[in-house]
Amino acid sequence: MKVVVASDHAGFELKEILKAELRRLGHKVVDVGTHSANPVDYPDYAEAVGLAIQQGRGRRGILICGSGVGASVAANKLPGIRAGLCHDTYSAHQGVEHDDMNVLVLGARVIGVETAKELMHAFLRAKFSGETRHRRRLEKVIELEQRYIAAARA
Repeated sequence: MKVVVASDHAGFELKEILKAELRRLGHKVVDVGTHSANPVDYPDYAEAVGLAIQQGRGRRGILICGSGVGASVAANKLPGIRAGLCHDTYSAHQGVEHDDMNVLVLGARVIGVETAKELMHAFLRAKFSGETRHRRRLEKVIELEQRYIAAARA
């Protein structure tokens, strides 16, 4: 699978570790930054991940900042991006299975490396179930997003 990865400075070290793990597992990695531990702003990298997914440069994304909260908030501003901040494996796979989550957000200052790897594995192995109830709910989320996009254009 092609996976887009990004982080701010707080998540840089963890991003580099997860990139190596992704490659070890045979995934193609699209790294949209940051490329050092120098201070940067997480919204720029949340946008980079979201745009790459919108453009089809990757099927899923992994986004890392200090707590994961800011990056999650920013990523969810982009149409079609369903980013979830996860600190447990249940949420990492259930977010995909039920909500068609396409971006896993991690807090590098909240979880350790091994937990991050477990979350990434759970996220990437999961598939949207397509069950009627989940499809119905996802359609409502998409309709909600579209309604506000249309209102902003008016």
